[in-house]
Parts: sequence; C-alpha cells; structure tokens
Amino acid sequence: MAFGRMLRLDLTRGTFEFSALPRAFVEGFIGGSSLAARMMWDVLEPQRDPFHPDSPLIFITGPMTGTGGPTTGRFTICGRSPQTGLWGESNIGGFVGPELRQAGVDVLWITGRAEEPVYIFIRDGEVLLRPAGHLWGRADAYQTQAIVREEVGEPRARVACIGLAGENKVPMAGILADHGRLAARTGLGALMGSKNLKAVAVRGTGQVPLARADEYRKLRVAINKDLLEQNLTAVLRATGTSGAAEYLQFMGDMPQRYWTAATFEGAANISGSTMAETILTGTKACQGCVISCGREVMIPQGPYATQGKVKGPEYETICAFGSQLLVDDLAAITALGERCDRLGLDTISAGNTLALAYLLFDQGIISEKDTGGLELHWGDPTPCFVLLDQMARREGFGALLALGSRALATHYGVPELAVEVNGLEVPMHDPRAFSGQTLSYLTSPRGACHNQSDFFQVEMGGTLEEIGISMPERFQDEGKAALVVRHQHWRTVCNSLVMCFFAVVSPHAVCELLNAALGVDWDVDTMLLAGERGWNMKRLINLRLGLKPEHEKLPRLLLQPLPEGGQQGYVPNTEILLNEYYAASGWDRATGWPTEEKIKALGLDFVL
Repeated sequence: MAFGRMLRLDLTRGTFEFSALPRAFVEGFIGGSSLAARMMWDVLEPQRDPFHPDSPLIFITGPMTGTGGPTTGRFTICGRSPQTGLWGESNIGGFVGPELRQAGVDVLWITGRAEEPVYIFIRDGEVLLRPAGHLWGRADAYQTQAIVREEVGEPRARVACIGLAGENKVPMAGILADHGRLAARTGLGALMGSKNLKAVAVRGTGQVPLARADEYRKLRVAINKDLLEQNLTAVLRATGTSGAAEYLQFMGDMPQRYWTAATFEGAANISGSTMAETILTGTKACQGCVISCGREVMIPQGPYATQGKVKGPEYETICAFGSQLLVDDLAAITALGERCDRLGLDTISAGNTLALAYLLFDQGIISEKDTGGLELHWGDPTPCFVLLDQMARREGFGALLALGSRALATHYGVPELAVEVNGLEVPMHDPRAFSGQTLSYLTSPRGACHNQSDFFQVEMGGTLEEIGISMPERFQDEGKAALVVRHQHWRTVCNSLVMCFFAVVSPHAVCELLNAALGVDWDVDTMLLAGERGWNMKRLINLRLGLKPEHEKLPRLLLQPLPEGGQQGYVPNTEILLNEYYAASGWDRATGWPTEEKIKALGLDFVL
C-alpha cells in the first residue's frame, strides 16, 4: 500500500525496526490522529502514567502529507496527554512531516527513555541516536534546530525539538519545528522531554508514494489553482490568521480581560491588518501550500526591537497576550510569542493562565507576596516575560503557573474561575458568540479545542451544503447538535489526511484526492464514515482513561452573560445541546459510551 510504513524506536534499548501497518488499519482510519488512536488502543493501559517509558510518543503523517497540496505539509504528534491525562494530539505544519515521508517513514513510534539526553537523526533508511547533553538546558528551540542541522551535516534536514519547558516536563510544553510551527497543545513536549529526547531530525531524498500518481497530480494542480483564486486565500496571505480579529471582536468571539469583558478598544491595534501595515516583512508557508498564512515581521526599535526577522503572532497569540491582558502593543505581543516559541510553550495555555493570574491579582485574591514582588496590572505585559521564563524552569510563582489554569485557580480556592474543559484551556473563540462551538469544546477528545471542529466558521457562513452542513443561527440551541456531529466527522477526515482547515476544498474533491493517494474507490459517505470511526475511537480511549459525561461542562465564567457587545447577553444551554448531541452521535447519555449498536456499525467490535 502507498501508505503505512512505520519505524518503531525504543530509546531505552537504543533499537529500532521498520514494519508495515495492517492494511485494515489504514483503510479503516486513513492516517493522522485517527490511525494513531487505533494503534494506541492495543497498548493502552489506563493506570500507566503519561511519563512512563512505555507510553508512546507518535509522529504520524497522512496519505497526502508531502504531496504538494492542497495544504498537506502537515503531520500530527500523539500520545497520552501530560496536561489532561486523556488523549493527546497536536497538529503541526512546516516541513518535518513531508521530510519524514521522503525518508520512508509514515509513522514514527517512540517508546522508552534514554539514559542521557539524545536526539534522533533519520536519513532515508538510516536511524542514528546522537548525544544531546550539550543542548539540554542550554539551547532554545530555534538554536537547537540550527545546531542539530550543523552537527548532522545536512543543512536541508528538518528538525522538531523541545525547549526548556519540554525538558522540565511542563504540562503545557509543545514541540517546535521550522519557522515557529508548534505542536503546542496537550503537553506533548513534556512527553518528549520525559524520554530525554531533545529533537528529531529528518532528511529524506525519496519520492512520496501515491497509488495513482498521475491522477493525484492532476487533481492537486486543479485544486491548488482554485485555492489561489479564492478570496479567503488572498485575505490569509495578506493579513494572516489574525486578519479577522476586528470582526471576531465585533461578533463577541474574541475574548477580553480573561473572558470577563465584552469589548476591547485596542483590538484594531493588534489585528492582522495593522501588522501588515506596520511590521510585516514577508510571509511563510508550509510545504506545498499556496496560502502562505505565516507571518514574518521585524521590529526595528524600542524595547522589543528584534535581531532581524522573527515570526509574527497568529490570532491565538494576539488574544493570549493582547486582548486577554488588555495589551494593545503589537511589538510586545510579538516578543511574548517569540519567547514562548523559544521556551517551547503553548501560547494558548500559557497566555490564558497568565491572564487568570492577572484576574486574581485584580480581585485581590493574590498579591505581590504570591507573585514574587511582581504587580500584575491589566495592560502591562512586562511581568509576563519574567513569568514565562519561570514557568519553563518551574521556579518561583512560575512553578504554579506551569501547571495551568485549573491548578492555579484550585490552589487559591477559586476553581470556578479557571476557563478550561477537561484540563485544557479554552482557545480564543468564545462559545457565547457561537453556540455550536460549545459542543466542539465539551466533546473534543483533547479538552477544549477548536481544531477538532471549528464550527464557529460554519456559524459565520462557512457551510458545507454538499454534506448536509447548513448555516444555523449562531445563538440557536435546539436543532444544532446534528450539524456539529457531522462537522466533527468531516474535520476528523481532514485531521486524518493531514490537511489544513484553511483549505476550502469540497469534500467530493478531497475524496477524489484520497482515492488517488491510497488506491481506493470510496464515495464521500464512506470517507465520512471513516471520520466518524476515528472520532469514536478517540472517545473510547478517553472513556477507558476515566472520562465521564459529568466532565463535559463549560467553566462558570463562560456561563455568565456579558451585558454588551457582540454576544448580546447570550449564554448557551448546554443541557439542550448535549442531549441532542448524544442522540445524534449514538452515545448513551448516562455512561457516555457509544451504544453497542453504534460500535458495531462502525466496525469497532474489537473494543467490546
């Protein structure tokens, strides 16, 4: 089969072997995180700590990764989350995924723990373990990439690595590659650090296999051409992911003052359009992508002046260190985002946790005695630099912040103030603005997440009528859940391929690409069934790990209406939404488990 070659590597023994995945696994789950979940089920031991050497760290691609598009220069990193204890996955762009496939590796399955820090170098069929003690604690995530490339003698090698946060097993640590591409969420950088693994470097010179290569290339060229002509592509290239900041703020979607304010006058100052007009110097794209949404900026002077060009902040980062802290200084936000990248921290979790600390300080729940002498005042980003460094080192007040919002709020006796779901901080899309996003957060397999279903986009008009996903009223509670379920299955297909959500490609066109890549002859319903199968597979893993229906609840702050702004005082009715969701999913409302009928219909009988 054109996809399914796996490299298993045991860091404890220093051994590796290549093997082929069962064809049924690929045809049942396609690739990406769904395929990883199916593989994980067979070795899952609920009592095993995420940091146990036998807990796998999985780098996994999809059958379209590295094929030149559309937007398929991505791969996924999976494992049991150190942050939530549940299923962990994080999707990352750039070039490492394509390089893995060119090196003949579709899945990299890492277990064990090296005695001393190491990094892995994969060059076509050759696998080497190299010492990394000289990097551990000394080289940040950008420096590590440069040093490793030089040491392996391959300037074109691609490197995924951890920073100080991953080394110190900070639960919100991510894995960085290329120009600030980060597998940020669910703490998989901490899992990598627990294995004494600093980096994975890859150099491949082979061709990415396709079952029907000529057919695929013709389809890809036509679809990429169509993408180039779309308005959304032009907007993303011009203003990046933060280009919609002002509109999202107007709609009430953009969070302010740690989820407690309806508006933020400084939103225009930190938007993608302002970035383009002031500090933008160029764009960056993942492998084979025609959209090029990545930002490259330079700040020539002032306290946050850069040494040349750096990565510009994306939407989540301008909220995390901008609107959530009431900071309207784009240069400061850029510097804080850069600091997170170098330390290997998730900006969503780090920014949310810092904003919670500001709220606690503002309400008099904590003081300078708690913060080590720092005053945390809305609009002042200066303390964040100190606290981010402390978080990565697990020192001072940062040692508590490093554990995330839930731990911080619980420590001070106010757990109801933590804005998280199942231990993962809520991303920067407020469900009080788009009720469908409520279900996306409550039922996501990795905790609060907008990358399992960005349903707010549907509620703004991004419909998929050809697969029955129409645009509902954004404050609607009844009659919406079935649409969310359908959308989750579709997005699971995208995450299995692995394909960026920014590519507006019809499901029928995606199905044609999938057929040509894998050599199958599916229709769209068969493809969506694979998405549903993968979605339920992750659900089943979480249920074995202790997830219960009562855990699916919005935090208290998101159940309090804001009296003004784009939300219009609305609060989603989670009981109505969840009851309809369970019915549409074929899940038992009391236990949370898919019914036996649903399990059998999806061909998941082995879990019984």
